[in-house]
Amino acid sequence: MSDALKPKRFVFLILENATLLSFSCAIEPLRIANRVAGKVLYTWVVAAENGEAVTFSNGLRVTPDIGLEELERDDVLLVCGGTGVQAASTRAVLNWLRREARRGIALGGICTGSHAVARAGLLDGRRCTIHWENRDAFMEAFPEVELSANIYVIDGNRCSSAGGSASADMLLKMIAEAHGADLAAQVADQMIYTTMRTDRDEQRLSIPTRIGVRHPKLASVIKLMEERIEEPESPADLAMAVGMSTRQLERLFRRYLDRSPKRYYMELRLQKARHLLLQTDMSVINVALACGFTSPSHFSKCYRACFSTTPYRERGTAQTGGRTETGPRAAESPDDARLSGKI
Repeated sequence: MSDALKPKRFVFLILENATLLSFSCAIEPLRIANRVAGKVLYTWVVAAENGEAVTFSNGLRVTPDIGLEELERDDVLLVCGGTGVQAASTRAVLNWLRREARRGIALGGICTGSHAVARAGLLDGRRCTIHWENRDAFMEAFPEVELSANIYVIDGNRCSSAGGSASADMLLKMIAEAHGADLAAQVADQMIYTTMRTDRDEQRLSIPTRIGVRHPKLASVIKLMEERIEEPESPADLAMAVGMSTRQLERLFRRYLDRSPKRYYMELRLQKARHLLLQTDMSVINVALACGFTSPSHFSKCYRACFSTTPYRERGTAQTGGRTETGPRAAESPDDARLSGKI
């Protein structure tokens, strides 16, 4: 069979605790494209480390078709990630990705799968995207990768989607490039997908939509806060930046968000800190600095007030897969002792 007539094969590497939604949104457009076209344009197989069954984050288990074996040169390899991607990105997986990349395989990541691809060193100097919740951790871990906030990115023979329904948008784009926009539109229609988004669309809802308030100056201040986590600015400076007085800014936040600007800003910083603690290997002190806390004890106090646990215990929970210790308090690390004011 000539290459022009040969179906394109996609290989989906499922990491442990991958997100089922991201995977299904990637594979279904291929199935529907075959149905609409009336012929086999695409085939696919599921791969997993050791060829053993893997479990999605919702508990569903799947038996793979293959293990980490040599692929065909014109395959497209997509790494499907989810929670706990660091642990799932084992040495065997990373070595396999590097080997297949050296053979010229086109590959990419879905949801947090981009983390595994980047950790294998296959996104250096490239553009990619990842789920917005993992952005902070990704930027800290891989500064040499150009991270986009868009729903998907195709950069040469590397691709990535932010997960969720964004996987469908990326696959629809691939179908359109290979077989025409009309077929992609018919596939989207079958999916009841009324709007095909492009690689210029951003992942997150606009700030007014997220907070449920359409006030331009409030949205501008929140945008500034989100951009300036590491070096937070005072309410007076934020107010000045949008042409308001500090008192007006206070009233605006109280009226629409039922909290002060300072409190809202603190919550943003602590939320980023929690993401970094759960998703990176950064020390607790470095997490504190990355979120604008120059005093470790102040960071610990604020974190406990917000999440009812210390930063170190949060890190310990992440490392034990969400399990919480019971019985006598475990020994503290030097970081935790310092943050608690004991050193």
